[in-house]
Amino acid sequence: MAERDVNRREFLGTGAAAAGAGLVAAGALGAEAPKMPPKEKILSYNEKMEYRRLGKTDQWVSAISLGGHWKRCPFKGEEFDKNRAEIMAKCLDSGINYVDACWGNEIVAYSKAVKTIGRRKDIYFGFSNGGQEMRFAEWRTKKKLMESLEGMMKQTGLEVVDLWRPTCHEPGGMHTFNESCEMIAAGEQAVKDGKVRWFGFSSHDRRWIEMMIREFPIVSFVVTPYTAKTKEKPTGSFFDTLRKHDIGFFGIKPFASNSIFKGGSAPDDAHREEDDRIARLALRYVLCCDVLTAPIPGLIFPHHVENCLRAIEERRKEDLVARPAVLDNPELAAAADRMWERLPKGYQWLKDWEWV
Repeated sequence: MAERDVNRREFLGTGAAAAGAGLVAAGALGAEAPKMPPKEKILSYNEKMEYRRLGKTDQWVSAISLGGHWKRCPFKGEEFDKNRAEIMAKCLDSGINYVDACWGNEIVAYSKAVKTIGRRKDIYFGFSNGGQEMRFAEWRTKKKLMESLEGMMKQTGLEVVDLWRPTCHEPGGMHTFNESCEMIAAGEQAVKDGKVRWFGFSSHDRRWIEMMIREFPIVSFVVTPYTAKTKEKPTGSFFDTLRKHDIGFFGIKPFASNSIFKGGSAPDDAHREEDDRIARLALRYVLCCDVLTAPIPGLIFPHHVENCLRAIEERRKEDLVARPAVLDNPELAAAADRMWERLPKGYQWLKDWEWV
């Protein structure tokens, strides 16, 4: 426990920066904070949700957004389609205005859901056809990436992609510089042609992300991990580059692939109340980071969406102060320790994201 106390002091000990992070994000520091546009200019605005500026895109995105994955979803076939449309509508009604689809089946599912409820204009659509992108050698040229983008857009009837963010090899640094340039050329072409509004990418390699941001101004946002264990290094942090270049940041794995939970998330699960509380604490924790635009958890049931709004409500009451209460919450600290112990073998790499 002593080691955890030291870590928390380090997390908070770089002056008032960490303590003020939540304040900056919420606009509580006045002139120092980005000025929100009128609520009419924010997609699917809901006063119960918080909104953050997505870096130099200058768009305002819900501080908790919808991740593409639907792990532990029990529905299949028509019931699955019905569930995704129900969750999409619930998200929009709750003020969640970004969905991140990172594989072909996710693009198909969410484009169908948006069409079903008839509200495409109310949401920012994040797009990655991951099976035909940078993780696979045959898709690492501008020509093939454009083929992937255009093919999936045609298949799903998407006239424009709001945020194209190709999924890159983990670690991204395994890409050659020429391959990196090919991806950037595809992004520049897609934006020029009006197929894509803003370009970014996902990677788990911080050094490579920083290089790409420095070298290529078209990069407006990144998608990379941020868990309930992540803390900013006092010096030399990855986040310094995001701040300097005004880069938006979506955080994946806020629950570490559900390792933070005891139950299975269903409405009748015996651990539902405890897991919902831990989820709120974890979301409040990651939102203390001023660089993070939004975590993007997978949301399966309507109560998951409602829980996101409860997390924002609790954040406003308890965390937008000089020292966010969630940083000292013993229940979250214990759950985060268990989360690290229970990480599946294939997710041990998340531990590389403890000090960033």
